[in-house]
Amino acid sequence: MSYFLFLILIIIVSLLLILVIMVQNPKGGGLSSSFGGSGAQSIGGGVQSTTNFLDRSTWTLSIILFALILLSNFSIPRNNAIDLKSATETIVNERETVEAPPTLDTSIENDSAN
Repeated sequence: MSYFLFLILIIIVSLLLILVIMVQNPKGGGLSSSFGGSGAQSIGGGVQSTTNFLDRSTWTLSIILFALILLSNFSIPRNNAIDLKSATETIVNERETVEAPPTLDTSIENDSAN
């Protein structure tokens, strides 16, 4: 149950992070340029305030996403937590042993070579 909660939170944070990144414009445009001119500076600090908010939001959402991904690893439902053998190891251990075929006797010298 907690694993699905982590998945939902990861999806929500990912979508918010995408939204915040898409709002930003690396050339100084984006949301901060839509306030326009000097009138925006009188509203809560203006363009610099919006840029700082978007920058802090990006970092905060990134850290939250990273933490959620790491924490979700501990809540993954595991069915065979006690059996640590891999499937390959089980197959190798359970197969029948086959005797090797007899080899040629190389101790007899070949007289026709002389």
